[in-house]
Amino acid sequence: MIEVKDLTVRYGGVMSLDGMDLRFEQGVCGLIGPNGAGKTTFFNVLSGFVRPASGTVTAFGDDLLRMAHYRRARWGVRRTFQTEQAISALTVYDNVAMINSKLRGSARRSDILEAIEFVGGGVSPWGKVGSLTAGQRRLVEVARAAAGKPRLVLLDEPAAGLPDEETEHLTQVIKSIPEHTGALTILVDHDMSLVSAVCETTAVLDFGKLIASGPTAQVLRDEHVMRAYLGNAEVA
Repeated sequence: MIEVKDLTVRYGGVMSLDGMDLRFEQGVCGLIGPNGAGKTTFFNVLSGFVRPASGTVTAFGDDLLRMAHYRRARWGVRRTFQTEQAISALTVYDNVAMINSKLRGSARRSDILEAIEFVGGGVSPWGKVGSLTAGQRRLVEVARAAAGKPRLVLLDEPAAGLPDEETEHLTQVIKSIPEHTGALTILVDHDMSLVSAVCETTAVLDFGKLIASGPTAQVLRDEHVMRAYLGNAEVA
């Protein structure tokens, strides 16, 4: 479980996160909202790129904000980004092997190969990332997040720009992350069909404030959420 209390981030006079109070349970949890709502800022706080003005984040009983960012990686924070981070000139294996893991030797090698096999999609450990499709490169980044015994996986718009068939495969992979790794997974995405398909619970941010949270189906049908972000049509 991750518990967030009074989390506040300011950029000059702009309040990117405004006293955020939220609890994420095990499984796949969604975090949605319009551009500029504070979603990526929240991920940046969890992964150590942004220091909040106030607030606490307790992850599985540990004070996450007191850890240096490199210690968070060793602790088990994994992250994907909106912009592609895989290195084209390296093999898939070498890209995944870049994660900061406690594992060493043959155990590390087995873990990396298992993570690549887990994401599937025709991704070979020994192929160069530059030869892969956009969807396969996203899978490489998810494999990196699934390797090294993660405890917290943060996925920032992993399906952006992907065709339907690749999104369908990615959907199944994301749904399986908690069972495969044991990690609590938080998904940020604008694809409400994806959020609805994989997230047990969902929270909604608007201008840095939490405006709704709870079971995903209930949140996506909340009148204010639908009016502000989803239009009037319900999400099946």
